[in-house]
Amino acid sequence: MRSRISDRGRPRQILEPKTHEQGTRRRLFEAAGRVFAEKGYDRATGKEICSRAGANTAAVNYHFGGMEALYAEVVAEAYRRLIRLDALSAAVAGQTHPAAKLRAGIELIARTLTGQGSGSWELRVIGREIVSPSPVADSVRDREIFPKTRILASIVSELMGLPQDHPAVARGCMSVAGPIFMLLVMDRSSMRRLFPKLGFGRDELDRLVDHLVRFALAGLESVAATANE
Repeated sequence: MRSRISDRGRPRQILEPKTHEQGTRRRLFEAAGRVFAEKGYDRATGKEICSRAGANTAAVNYHFGGMEALYAEVVAEAYRRLIRLDALSAAVAGQTHPAAKLRAGIELIARTLTGQGSGSWELRVIGREIVSPSPVADSVRDREIFPKTRILASIVSELMGLPQDHPAVARGCMSVAGPIFMLLVMDRSSMRRLFPKLGFGRDELDRLVDHLVRFALAGLESVAATANE
């Protein structure tokens, strides 16, 4: 902000162009997240996004270079807001035993996902992208999913006593990640109707994490024992 003297001698605050543009970009981004969550990439329009953001119809192209580039940023940001790579890396790095690493990772992810409201556009955007991948899927996977998957593969490899490229490790990663994807994709209200006793409050979180960790460890140990047969 900078001050300018008006004709009547009173100071008047005016927005710097850069600050104004940043505000428009943020509004466009959040509006795009909501529109993509509701309609998906194929049915979303720049006109609706601009309208919701209170911007002119050329704003998407001006600020993001087009709908595909905007969608790629929205999907990548959705993954970052839910599970940041640096946060996951730090949680795992603070542990020495692979079982403790697994628990730290699962707890971080479960706490984040159960803390998200059913109206979160981030959850719905990711859910749509998982079920029906868009043209930006490959680039987003490279940036946001694969690095986190490599952390999981490293932990599962340690737990199973097998090299990371062993087929049983890949299957083990799928088994560990499966319940997490269910939390990620499934609508909260539907999950409550299916499993009314599951619970998503803070009091139930520790029980949920304990279950996921015990289930994963028991399964990985059993599979590792017969992996080379």
